[in-house]
Amino acid sequence: MARHIPGARHVEFPGTDHAPFSGDVDSYVQELQRFLNETWAERAWEETEPDRVLATVLFTDIVGSTAKAAQLGDARWRELLSQHHAMIRRQLVRFRGTELDTAGDGFFACFDGPARAIRCACAITEAVKELGLEVRVGLHTGECELVNGKVGGIAVHIGARVAKEAQPGEVLVSSTVRDLVAGSGLQFDDRGAAELKGVPGEWRLFSVEP
Repeated sequence: MARHIPGARHVEFPGTDHAPFSGDVDSYVQELQRFLNETWAERAWEETEPDRVLATVLFTDIVGSTAKAAQLGDARWRELLSQHHAMIRRQLVRFRGTELDTAGDGFFACFDGPARAIRCACAITEAVKELGLEVRVGLHTGECELVNGKVGGIAVHIGARVAKEAQPGEVLVSSTVRDLVAGSGLQFDDRGAAELKGVPGEWRLFSVEP
């Protein structure tokens, strides 16, 4: 019977008693308590331990957005921003990316493959030129915490910092991303080592060649 009940355990006690309320009741109660304590401890660990997934995170940012907004005025800037958002979302759908957040004029998205993330980033930088805009894009691949469908953790912070280091119209990636797409045909320029604010150590960054 125990073999057919998930999580069950078969325990035999000495003696000829068949009812738990007769004979050696203490041994029965102690074994039951041990089983329940172990089960509760396992459940508590499962509930507190976050899921972790390997993901490539992408961050975009419009170059000179404040000056552009001041030049156009609120109404025209809102219209341009709406067109920018629609254009990026089309590229995310095209390359199977997942939009996670928008903050002002920037996008935060994730991908399950770094090569597609890079190609999406390159497509975005080209597409927004039609709107008279330039964006900087940063990417990093790492193990992320998955909470309520959103990714978080140090890998996300690294991706955001990489984007801050990008030049106008540039797609900048961490060395992790560059190494993972070896053999994909993508080409990179070495941008050297950089210190990313709040992230320990130096990080080697690479610019994606057009």
